[in-house]
Amino acid sequence: MIEGGRVRLNRWQQAAVAVGSAVGALLDPRRADLIAALGETTGKPAFERVLQRMKTSPEGRAILLERPRVISTKVGHAWDLPPNTFGAAYARFMGSRNFSPDDRPPVRFMDTDELAYVAMRAREVHDFWHTLFDLPTNLIGESALKVIEFEQMYLPMCMLSVIGGTARFNEKQRTLFFQHYFPWAIRAGMQCTDLMCIYYEQHFHEDLEDVRRTWGITPAPAAPRKNDA
Repeated sequence: MIEGGRVRLNRWQQAAVAVGSAVGALLDPRRADLIAALGETTGKPAFERVLQRMKTSPEGRAILLERPRVISTKVGHAWDLPPNTFGAAYARFMGSRNFSPDDRPPVRFMDTDELAYVAMRAREVHDFWHTLFDLPTNLIGESALKVIEFEQMYLPMCMLSVIGGTARFNEKQRTLFFQHYFPWAIRAGMQCTDLMCIYYEQHFHEDLEDVRRTWGITPAPAAPRKNDA
């Protein structure tokens, strides 16, 4: 069951919500609720394609059947795992930033329970991807991860987020992003496995570098120190 009431919109209402969310998110990129609404109202075809891919994958089918949630009561054991494991790396990522897995906004604008779950899953595994690709949560790191997400899911919101994020870069950040992170993100998103078809929670106990190799994940290269953003 996906928490939060879903709202059915006609096409005009979807367009209005999408435009309003896009403008609001550009004005205040910290508004996760607006970014989420933009993703839902513009991303239905993309989420439908992801759903079909998940149905053809063994782990994807297991995810759809069991509908795991990335919330504190379900992933809290990651904090107790050995330091070399994927789960422990995720716990360090969350703890070092004082993040909670319970902070994601609910899905409101998907037509079916199945699509709502896929949209929620994409939202909730975002921090797993930060961990695996070793990306920070600053503007450059989030923009680079959105490039990977677009390569994986073709969500319009991801590309809009990249455009909006890069518009806020200063000259040094823009040069660093387009010369250093953007080419890597394009390659990383194309080379790795289907990220939506991984049952991450079942791999928490595995070595971080092992799962990266298994899933074809190349961590972000270290930024040139003279260009630190």
